[in-house]
Amino acid sequence: MASLDMLASAPSPFAAAEGLPMRSLDALQPPVLVVAPHPDDETLGCGGAIAQLRARGCPVHVLVISDGTRSHPRSQQYPAPRLKQVRQAETLAALALFQVEAENVTFLGLPDGAVPHLSLAGDRTQEPAAQSALVQCEAYLRQTVPQTIFLPYQFDPHRDHRASWKLMQGAIASLPQLPQVIEYPIWDWDPHQRQPLAEGYRAWRLDVGPQIALKRQAIHCYRSQTTDLIDDDPTGFRLSPELIANFLNPWEIYLEPTP
Repeated sequence: MASLDMLASAPSPFAAAEGLPMRSLDALQPPVLVVAPHPDDETLGCGGAIAQLRARGCPVHVLVISDGTRSHPRSQQYPAPRLKQVRQAETLAALALFQVEAENVTFLGLPDGAVPHLSLAGDRTQEPAAQSALVQCEAYLRQTVPQTIFLPYQFDPHRDHRASWKLMQGAIASLPQLPQVIEYPIWDWDPHQRQPLAEGYRAWRLDVGPQIALKRQAIHCYRSQTTDLIDDDPTGFRLSPELIANFLNPWEIYLEPTP
């Protein structure tokens, strides 16, 4: 596995996104799994793709890795148990707009900001939290048997996104048949955090123009992250309009490991 030290010197694809080639989802094999490190990542990064797939009748499952409760850690009105419920309800509401049934959405509930980092160096001796999370992910994959998996980008600047990628890669290795893996960026849209494109990846775009109004509506289901719904924590997280605008282009960017 590559490391952050092995990032290529090629410029980030986000600096000139309009020049990336277009591809379709026609060749994807169902069922499809979308893995979200936090509640809302699936909609921000893959909302258009999910909407397209469901419009075709393709079964889509969504696995949300963390509970999302660190977005407003000082709120008295929304302590962690209540915020967890809010964020789950927001996720279900957003995905319902894409016609993803609630029974196909699973919340793993790992700690926000502290998703365990799994070692992929061949050493099966893991920290207990990482081993437990791996076992959960393996059981989930055995149950859903996805043929295509959308994962957060391996080198996303957010540590939970990288940890989610590692957990799922560890779980995928236990499958008898490896699924196709497609990665999606979130925090690389921030020019202050983005990295050069990692060696061994190709970037492409998906036309989601017909789905963009629906995607906008779904993003704004996440009122805890986009509005002043939680107004008693001045340190609380909020998706800025500038960041959201990157996810409302008429296309989505995907990153795929080259063979």
